Amino acid sequence: MEKQVKLYVYGSTVICASCVGAPSSKETEEWLRAAVGRKFADQPFEVEYVDIYDPEQTSPEVRELARKIVDEDYMYPVVAVDGEIIAEGNPRLKDIYQVMTDRGYVATM
Repeated sequence: MEKQVKLYVYGSTVICASCVGAPSSKETEEWLRAAVGRKFADQPFEVEYVDIYDPEQTSPEVRELARKIVDEDYMYPVVAVDGEIIAEGNPRLKDIYQVMTDRGYVATM
C-alpha cells in the first residue's frame, strides 16, 4: 500500500436540485465508510465529509476543491482522493474500489 487513503465526500445538507431522491451527502459518507470497510477489512483508510458551503475547517487544498465544486456546479456528493474527483452525484462503489486497489489495498471479500 502506497499510503493510507483518505476519501473526501464533498456535499451539503441541502440536496442538490438534480439529486432529489438520491441519498444525502452525509448518508453517502456513512455508506461509503461502511462499504469500503467491509471490502478492505483491517486496512486503514479515512472518509471525511466536507460541507462545500463551509469548508473553512479544512486544509487549503480541500477548501479549493470545495470552491471549485460550487463554482462549476458539480452534482454532489462529490468523492475525491488526493485532490482528484473520482465520483460525482451517485457514486459507484466499483469506481471507488478500483481507486483503493490502485493504491495497494487488497479486497478481503
